[in-house]
Amino acid sequence: MLRYVTGNEGKIREATEYLDEVVEPVDYDYLEPQADSLEEIAAYGAETSFAALEGDEPIMVDDAGLFIATFDGFPGPYSAYVEPRLGIERVAELTLAEADHRAAFHAVVGYADGQTVETFEGKVRGRIVNPRGDGGFGYDPIFEHGERTFAEMDIAEKNAVSHRGRALEKFAEWYRQR
Repeated sequence: MLRYVTGNEGKIREATEYLDEVVEPVDYDYLEPQADSLEEIAAYGAETSFAALEGDEPIMVDDAGLFIATFDGFPGPYSAYVEPRLGIERVAELTLAEADHRAAFHAVVGYADGQTVETFEGKVRGRIVNPRGDGGFGYDPIFEHGERTFAEMDIAEKNAVSHRGRALEKFAEWYRQR
């Protein structure tokens, strides 16, 4: 069994699709470090969570961010802080005022089992557009991959190309070989 530090049932379902393992949600809040690296944040979260929670089952966490090229990758690891303060409409407006609209979603899955701490990154490239679509959450309405925003895709379509899915796929391959 793997314990996934998240309250998001969608993340649990997505992880279960990639792993031949029972994935159990764990509601635990750790103090996330302010760092410029998703890998550092995810590794810290996994290691800290494993140490704080009882049991011998491994822990996984994830961290993700929107990296906008014209702003040298900002908001990146600060995406969760920026989104409620500026709003996605303002982020789109600021980006669209610039010549370069390229962006990428990055996700990192962190794993810890008391002896090993590993991270696995997934990326998906796209561009920033004016908000479109009713699905998804966060920056999904302004992130276009292909011809549609993540908010215009159904869950299965988004998961098939998502940054988290790509990170989970790498993690699952590594975990199966252990």
